[in-house]
Amino acid sequence: MRDREGIEQPLIANKVQRQFEERRGQRNIVLKARQMGISTWIAARFFLKTITARGVMTVQVAHTKEAAESIFRMAQRFWECLPEKLREGPLRRNRANSGQMRFTELDSEFRVISAGDTGAGRGLTMQNLHCSELSRWPGNAGETLAGMRAALAPGGELVMESTPNGAYGCFYEEWGQAIPDDDGGNGVVRHFFPWWMEDAYVSSPVTDFTDEEVAMVTMHGLTPGQIGFRRSLETSYRGLRVQEFAEDAETCFKATGDCCFEVEAVERRLAELGDPVDVQRNGALQQWLVPLPGKKYLVAVDTAGGGADGDFAVAQVIDLETGMQCAELQQRLRPVDLAKQAAELARKYNNAVIVVERNNHGSALLAYLDTVEHYANIYSQAGQPGWLTTSVSKPEIISHMGALLVESPKLFASRRLLGECRTFVAMEGGRTGAVSGAHDDCVMAMAIAQAVRAEMMVKKR
Repeated sequence: MRDREGIEQPLIANKVQRQFEERRGQRNIVLKARQMGISTWIAARFFLKTITARGVMTVQVAHTKEAAESIFRMAQRFWECLPEKLREGPLRRNRANSGQMRFTELDSEFRVISAGDTGAGRGLTMQNLHCSELSRWPGNAGETLAGMRAALAPGGELVMESTPNGAYGCFYEEWGQAIPDDDGGNGVVRHFFPWWMEDAYVSSPVTDFTDEEVAMVTMHGLTPGQIGFRRSLETSYRGLRVQEFAEDAETCFKATGDCCFEVEAVERRLAELGDPVDVQRNGALQQWLVPLPGKKYLVAVDTAGGGADGDFAVAQVIDLETGMQCAELQQRLRPVDLAKQAAELARKYNNAVIVVERNNHGSALLAYLDTVEHYANIYSQAGQPGWLTTSVSKPEIISHMGALLVESPKLFASRRLLGECRTFVAMEGGRTGAVSGAHDDCVMAMAIAQAVRAEMMVKKR
């Protein structure tokens, strides 16, 4: 391997690598600070497993093409440093390009790919799978990972590893589902490595410790040089320090990322939720509060095209007086079918007012509600049927939604909705929306519902 100075050295396990090796299972997930040597160690282990057995397929998946090339160069170096007798004999390669090394005599192969590659991992049967920087995989990371897992042979070894990247997404969910100990859960062993396990992370010693630093020294045995390094991180990384140089497995997620909502409030409410009182349409329609005589309700609808892989259409039903979530429909429906379902829901809830986001397919939905369903109780904005989401109104309704999540979390009963809240983030250029591979249709429908309710309550007064 090349050390931090670029010098080739034998790979001798550091503290992090040794601890991983002592605790690893067949399925593993690693949450770590930056540059702890995990990717190097896994690449080396899997390379050895590939060249010392027959019929082995090893696949390492990086988050970018550049990262994949870097890992493959490392594997190339492993092979080049083998004795010539092996390289010219049983470990002669008949392919060593495009991220692949194939050893014909063993019928084994070592392959490095990018998570963004079209059809990544499809058609393969793997014995070893390493998913690197999973929190930063592009596109629908959960779907890509599921395809990779399906290709892993029974008895194969899986390692998912990453630095944190916000309290949402595939890696965050995988970490939450893994077992804290080695005796239950879904069979995936957790490994957490804070920055101070790397010996190189020291700087000029300090002696004037703050109360927080004293607690760190007492709890973790940090040295003055490590405290000095921690202070230098504050200067270099500022708010990203807890993400790039994790200190515990909670704050590194919760204090990072660009989630538009208060993550802790969302998590608390998720932990409190019960089951719906009624579920219909194979789970697409969930109900928590039944309609009561004399009550007024509102149905907010976020439309979609209805394609098999596109966004969902969503209808949120809320109590107009209290704002409580009563029911939620989330399904891929064409506008004509959505009009039927929305009208049916509205009639069930005492002929509720229907609010349609008229962006995109909303105009078609409004037309179907009028001409096909003959439903008249439609919300109008500035004399025009429907609600228009704009660059001005969207930040306002999302801000209002965020305040409700903190101040009145019991208004919300849907796991789907709160799950989308975790993955609703700020993006470049001031835009907001779902992270790549996630959805925000439940969030937008509810944000519109609550905004229109607030408007109607003001008018009522």
